[in-house]
Amino acid sequence: MNKVMPGKPYPLGATWDGKGTNFALFSERASGVRLCLFDDATGEELQVPIHEVTAHVWHCYVADIGPGQRYGFRVEGDYIPEKGDRFNASKLMIDPYAKALAGQVDWSAPMFGYQMDGSEDADLVRDTGENAQGMPKGVVIDARFDWGDDIALKTPLHRSVIYELHVKGFTKLNPGIPEQLRGTYAGLGHERAIEYLRKLGVTAVELLPVHAFLDDKLLVEKGLHNYWGYNTVNFFAPDGRYSACGDQGGQVTEFKEMVRRLHAAGIEVILDVVYNHTAEGNHLGPTLSFRGIDNSGYYRLVDDDPRFYRDYTRTGNTLNARHPQVLQLIMDSLRYWVLEMHVDGFRFDLASALARELHDVDRLSAFFDVIHQDPVLSQVKLIAEPWDVGEGGYQVGNFPVLWAEWNGKYRDSVRGFWRGDHQGPAEMGYRLTGSSDLYQTDGRKPYASINFVVAHDGFTLADTVAYEEKHNLENGEENLDGHNDNLSRNYGVEGPTDDVAINAIRLQQQRNFLATLFLSQGVPMICGGDEMGRTQRGNNNAYCQDNEISWLDWALCDDRKELLAFTRRVVELRHEHPNLRRPKFFQGRRIRGSGVQDLTWLRPDGAEMSDEDWAQPWIRTFGLQLGGGPLDVVDEFGDPVVDDSLIILLNAHDETVQFTMPGAPALRGERKSRGSSASWQTLVDTARPDRMNSQQNVPAESGYNLLGLSLVLLKWGA
Repeated sequence: MNKVMPGKPYPLGATWDGKGTNFALFSERASGVRLCLFDDATGEELQVPIHEVTAHVWHCYVADIGPGQRYGFRVEGDYIPEKGDRFNASKLMIDPYAKALAGQVDWSAPMFGYQMDGSEDADLVRDTGENAQGMPKGVVIDARFDWGDDIALKTPLHRSVIYELHVKGFTKLNPGIPEQLRGTYAGLGHERAIEYLRKLGVTAVELLPVHAFLDDKLLVEKGLHNYWGYNTVNFFAPDGRYSACGDQGGQVTEFKEMVRRLHAAGIEVILDVVYNHTAEGNHLGPTLSFRGIDNSGYYRLVDDDPRFYRDYTRTGNTLNARHPQVLQLIMDSLRYWVLEMHVDGFRFDLASALARELHDVDRLSAFFDVIHQDPVLSQVKLIAEPWDVGEGGYQVGNFPVLWAEWNGKYRDSVRGFWRGDHQGPAEMGYRLTGSSDLYQTDGRKPYASINFVVAHDGFTLADTVAYEEKHNLENGEENLDGHNDNLSRNYGVEGPTDDVAINAIRLQQQRNFLATLFLSQGVPMICGGDEMGRTQRGNNNAYCQDNEISWLDWALCDDRKELLAFTRRVVELRHEHPNLRRPKFFQGRRIRGSGVQDLTWLRPDGAEMSDEDWAQPWIRTFGLQLGGGPLDVVDEFGDPVVDDSLIILLNAHDETVQFTMPGAPALRGERKSRGSSASWQTLVDTARPDRMNSQQNVPAESGYNLLGLSLVLLKWGA
């Protein structure tokens, strides 16, 4: 038996110091805690009673225990669900602060804390079956890693291009990556993966959840798996399934190496994190960690009936971010990923659930207060999914300063515009220029808007323009899951009857969406694979499809090479032109010192749009001119930023519209003469993608044939 000493209450979790390991676990209501150590060779469990308790933290130090040691806890206490207590020492608990987990849940073991007899009150009777054999175990890690000269890139949000991807799905089928590395952190850090991202112009990858997560029992029984990972069981451990070197602790080092390699290529790493709920579900869910350690502390329970859980997430439970220890858990986790794993920011899943103080979403909740005053977290990228499924949970535009938001209104407006909805030009105008109606009045900037048309949840871009209804039968829920968000929407393909014409329009609409996304003010986020026409065969809820339905098909690089080249070019144009990524909102007035109006809205006849025009719901063709010369911003050195005058023309009608080009723009206070040889030059025409590399000159005040369902970008130049 190794020597056991009192140890320390902080840090929580398992901390190796080179001679032994300190173990610390918070539980306010437990009556006893036992540390369980597992022998690698025999699997035998050694139980060590913990006697020291400081401020509800149970702690001990075990000599000669080091990296690779597997462990868990058994927590004693009352099992009275009616009072919110669900302690069960027959069940091994995962350490909430474990830095690595070994193994997956084996559902053939008794993983539920109650006797599953199928009755309505089954959860009221404690089950005494031993589950340790089927439980993941915490792993003591060696946290040392040579980061070399790695530093935080701190790419300004307004210069960012975010690429949402799944670690496994992005690399699983990539023939340029060694087979043993595909689908792993090492695969994403491989030079072929990084080269692709760099050529695309990506500045940050946003990874779908990599926190250790659970395959639900019902999914496993159907032969499916939780692919997306929004079913977290631990907030510190990178999931071992994405590790080429296994799950015995090496996944931590492999993740760090991936980050280091991406940083060296100028690419930031943003994590999609799920702090709003856990994998333990509702009162009939399994007992894996938080429920059996301190149920009433970790979860939001119904006030007058604490047997049941408040559910703002439609997953069965909601984490209790009002509790000081739970808030500390979240903050410790976030700081760990920044300080130890070197990630650059976070996208918070269903963030409104974290902001609920009592019931309503509160912009001044403790969660926001703590993050805003934190010297580490206040300096990284903070992106909210600004809604949950509870009453009043849709909070787009209502998060505080320092926060950017997934702009759901941008997605809906852009889709509606190219679909031909009569939403009027004002709605689209706001979205193209950074959504000032949502973010300007509270001190935020255009980069508070994370613009997207497609994300992981829903149709892919190619499927958006190809399918009118969802095709989710392979999910095993009789096609009842997912949203029919595309029902009867044809995106312009209703007229043609031959397949060639239909496919041409679908490709053109994909170009429209991509061009709109990257030419809008705000921060563009593209869903991985949309740049090459990835399809999920009409499945708009592929959360359980860990297969070719979800994995990126790299053969599309050749099959849809024109679409990929188009995407690369519009991303390149965004990087080239600061006029397309301003850090401040347009003022609609002349820029000081240049005499150039920063933004002018244009009608097809070349005149400026009037108040009457903005009020017309049927207007679906208009343009916006971005003034050139010195912009009303400076760079990091304090020097004025200079760019060309640009025009964006949009036509959501089926028919061609002749658009009268404006006259020569004023530059630095001087107007070009009519006799000048300079003219407008096309940079993008989504109806004529061949013009991407052969610019057409369009004289000032001449007419431009703006084809149906198209977007055009032009610049002024000699």
